[in-house]
Amino acid sequence: MDIKKYAAEAIGTFWLTFAGCGSAVIAAGFPQVGIGLVGVSLAFGLSVVTMAYAIGHISGCHLNPAVTVGLAAGGRFPTGQILPYVIAQVAGAIVAAGLLYVIASGAPGFDVSKGFASNGYDAHSPGQYSMIVCFLTEVVMTMMFLFIIMGATHGRAPAGFAPLAIGLALVMIHLVSIPVTNTSVNPARSTGPALFVGGWATAQLWLFWVAPLIGGALGGVIYRWLSEEPTGVVAGAKTA
Repeated sequence: MDIKKYAAEAIGTFWLTFAGCGSAVIAAGFPQVGIGLVGVSLAFGLSVVTMAYAIGHISGCHLNPAVTVGLAAGGRFPTGQILPYVIAQVAGAIVAAGLLYVIASGAPGFDVSKGFASNGYDAHSPGQYSMIVCFLTEVVMTMMFLFIIMGATHGRAPAGFAPLAIGLALVMIHLVSIPVTNTSVNPARSTGPALFVGGWATAQLWLFWVAPLIGGALGGVIYRWLSEEPTGVVAGAKTA
């Protein structure tokens, strides 16, 4: 039965990466009608909202290794399930990046080295922000993301509204941090595009694993201290 959870996580992370990064690669810079920073931010947030309603009851809809680790640190997810969830998420993101590459490369003048929605610091930060600033930004943004997820999925939170709160939180995070790191807060989302860009993108990928994982764990632990009960595992349907 657990294979269905892993499949749901792979499909969900595929959708987040394809829709979010696709909006940046294909639509954001389109002449005269490009969706810009706000549109990309909305695309990432909406990908989470739509998948949370679609697969939240199956897998908990983490779509993000930092979310999985953060929920485990907060006592809301079994630690023994972290690795298979993360593998499924990364696999989904890589498939999404591959499909996006095939589609985007169909346009004349496409150049994957221009970034392909990859995350970066220093010269590869959209705003040329330093490595330390980018690291701090990713830690803080992921920490607050997990804090909101923990609260929105709390047993005493208004029922049925968690996907909206979580999706809107991701929109806000992107509105702030796209100029800094191109916004990761999700190691799987960062890994997919980086593998196709190669070079600097894979060399800098470490930051977009380490910082979000630290931030996710901090967010889970802080919320657990603030409001431990009721706990409620965020893992979808029970399996046999």
